[in-house]
Amino acid sequence: MTNPKEFQQLIPPHGGYQTLQSYQMAEIVYDATVVFCNRFIDRRSRTHDQMVQAARSGKQNIAEGSMASGTSKKFELKLIGVARASLEELLLDFQDYLRQKGLPLWGKEHPKAKEVRALCYRKDRSYMTYKAYVEASPPEIAANTLICVIHQANYLLDQQLRALEKEFLKEGGFTERLYRTRSQMRKSGK
Repeated sequence: MTNPKEFQQLIPPHGGYQTLQSYQMAEIVYDATVVFCNRFIDRRSRTHDQMVQAARSGKQNIAEGSMASGTSKKFELKLIGVARASLEELLLDFQDYLRQKGLPLWGKEHPKAKEVRALCYRKDRSYMTYKAYVEASPPEIAANTLICVIHQANYLLDQQLRALEKEFLKEGGFTERLYRTRSQMRKSGK
């Protein structure tokens, strides 16, 4: 009979996505996108639905990848990549919105862009941190704010992907852990 400690080594702790900065930023993106789309895009349009779904996909795939990480690092990597791709799609939708409406896209040095980016470093950041920019501002400010927040979320996802790739290359996945554990058990005569 295997002891519980050996089983814990085989399936490491997983989940805890609520504490990931990437998940927290993706949740802000989702909440803000829903508000933006309800304010500025016809609810019956395909664009409305696609933007909300892309934002949701970003958030949900981070959560699902985190939950799958205990038994499949490969699947976790894939889902975090899907989350990153979904947010990139959403980024393009907001850039398209500005272009099609003839509204300016803020550069990195735009004073408002710097102001929004600085909010990312608050420890207690949530949708409420950005609420005024999304709910009480004209479409130019709301869309550019979301573009800034999506860039921040994408940066965090890129960092997470690099760390996961490095860990996967060093430690392997579930199959490798299973093989190592079984080999150790055989050597110890259990």
